[in-house]
Formats: sequence, C-alpha cells, structure tokens
Amino acid sequence: MSIRMTAKVRRGVVAWSVAAGLAVGAAGCGGSGGDDEKPHSSASASKATGSGPSAQEGRTERPLAELKGSDGLLLQVTSAQRDSGGFVTVNGTLKNDGAGSVVIPSALSGNETEILRNGRSLGGATLIDPRGKKRYYVLRDTEGRPLTTTGFSTLRAGADLAVFMQFPAPPATASEVDLQLPTFSSATIKISG
Repeated sequence: MSIRMTAKVRRGVVAWSVAAGLAVGAAGCGGSGGDDEKPHSSASASKATGSGPSAQEGRTERPLAELKGSDGLLLQVTSAQRDSGGFVTVNGTLKNDGAGSVVIPSALSGNETEILRNGRSLGGATLIDPRGKKRYYVLRDTEGRPLTTTGFSTLRAGADLAVFMQFPAPPATASEVDLQLPTFSSATIKISG
C-alpha cells in the first residue's frame, strides 16, 4: 500500500510541475495569443516613420571601397574583418547599375580547375599586401570549394547581391590591402579587427 501511495504522490508532483511550467510559459508569452504579431507591426511602423538607421546599418551604407566592373557592375565593399582564427572576411554588395540584365563574367571565378569545377563564384579574388609583397587567394574547403559567394549567373538591372570572400589573414602589421577581382578595378581596403 505504501508503494501505491508513493506512486500516486509522484504522479501528482509531476503533473503539478508540468502545469506550473505551462502557466509560467504562458505568462511569459503574454497569454493573449496575438502578441506574436506585435514585433512585426512595430518593426514596420518604425520603417514607415523613417526612424534613423542603427550604428550597424550606418556602416553598410558607406562602403569601404567601390570596384567598377564591366556592363554597369559595381562591387561595394562594406567590411573587411580580421578573425581570430587567422582569416579575413570581406563582405560587400554586387550591384547592377546598368540599364539591362548582365551575365556575371565567368572570369570572376578565376582560372583554377578545382574552383571552376564548383561553378560560378568570386574565387578569382585576391588580396595584395603591397608592403609585404604577398598575394592572398580565396580560401577553399577540404573539397576544393571556394569560401566565397557561389551559384550566381545573372543580375537584373538595378538588382544587387550580398557577397563575401574569405582569405588567409595577412600579418597584423598589414592593415591596408588591395582587393583585386578579375574584370573589376582594384581598390585599397582597410582591415578591421
């Protein structure tokens, strides 16, 4: 009889714990069921009222550099961040400022067979350390895929595409490097971090 009584008490404690957990969870969510919509409406309301950009958004509006390509293509570099793992990640936006659709030049992938097997990419990009007289190529994973944006072919007029490229990091003394991309002008960018 004491075993039955203990089992009933345990089941009661478990049921009470579950009920209490659900009550706390419902209170944390507001309990009305319609609160899931509030973040969306406030976010759109702030956009509609023209609130100013956050500090992070402000950084992306003013590019570190602009590289001009053929047929109205433009690469705006928004950041070049040194990571603690010995990498530099370059982020930017590839834009079509031309009047018509543009086929992205295959030359952007570079000419290395291993990279070309993996489709269109920015694998032909390089960083140049002019003081150290070294060139850094886009990194590859263990299967030879470039650590950069891949899988694009055409940009419509006025369209843009967020892109990234990852390189081995130059020495910490190299805070400014030249970014080169086939068929584009080159530009000097400042590495942060």
